[in-house]
Amino acid sequence: MDTFALVVTIGVALFFTYTNGFHDSANAIATSVSTRALTPRVALAMAAVMNMAGAFLGSGVAKTVSEGLIQTPEGSTGMGILFAALVGAITWNLITWYFGLPSSSSHALFGGMVGAALAGGTTVYWDGVLEKVIVPMFVSPVVGLLAGYLVMTAIMWIFRRANPHKAKRGFRIAQTVSAAGMALGHGLQDAQKTMGIVVMALVIADVEDYGDPIPIWVKIACAVMLSAGTYAGGWRIMRTLGRKIIELDPPQGFAAEATGATIMFATAYLFKAPVSTTHVITSAIMGVGATKRVNAVRWGVAKNIILGWFITMPAAALVAAASYGLVHLAVL
Repeated sequence: MDTFALVVTIGVALFFTYTNGFHDSANAIATSVSTRALTPRVALAMAAVMNMAGAFLGSGVAKTVSEGLIQTPEGSTGMGILFAALVGAITWNLITWYFGLPSSSSHALFGGMVGAALAGGTTVYWDGVLEKVIVPMFVSPVVGLLAGYLVMTAIMWIFRRANPHKAKRGFRIAQTVSAAGMALGHGLQDAQKTMGIVVMALVIADVEDYGDPIPIWVKIACAVMLSAGTYAGGWRIMRTLGRKIIELDPPQGFAAEATGATIMFATAYLFKAPVSTTHVITSAIMGVGATKRVNAVRWGVAKNIILGWFITMPAAALVAAASYGLVHLAVL
């Protein structure tokens, strides 16, 4: 097995994690920054540290990515498939970041994997894709929307007689905790997705055996790159999440973040399902905003975001398939 191909593929995987970090940093901290609970740099530093910590909290999602979506391909063709999958995901990440659309890095990666696998003649486990990717893609935003609405309704009822200024000050402090929870959940979910890809590359190169535990250096490398990307910040997407969907106040920000973090931990530990942090937090913000009044949410912006969600997987799959075609012509 060509060591150079392995090194290049792992390098591209780590770059994908970096783009994932700056693309999705907004998920963890946009609400805290927009309510002025945290300054942008403090929020990013906190998110970077919690992302790194979250990466070490489990391996269920990594196992799903490395073993549950496509058959592990073999030889140079297999490495070409992984490389093309990552190129598809990175390309879509950069396009959506440029336009400030909070699309899912996770689904860009899964779309890339499926597109490259189909182009390279590798078996796609459609049952796994349906159960672990498609179903959570539809269910998690609905849960986020409803849970966000219910959590915010409960907060409004519990604090209905509280002094508004005191309550807002208290929730501003509480948002530090809820934003940290979101960042921890983001690290738990998204660092593991890249770990799964790196493990596949190591299995293809006969460095690791199928089913071996994730090497500690892989965990550290993925955690550091996700953390570095997060600290680089994704300001375009932060504006969309923090301001364009709805103007949030501290209680609403806390409700959205607490809802998002809870869903991410539950899906990672209970179902080992790689859900999108983007889908979860965006839908939670919409649910929280709807408690004000339904038309308080800028549904036109929300519609564009949701449309982006639906085209992410097929778009990344097409780019990955085309990338595999180029790799096949040039190298394989």
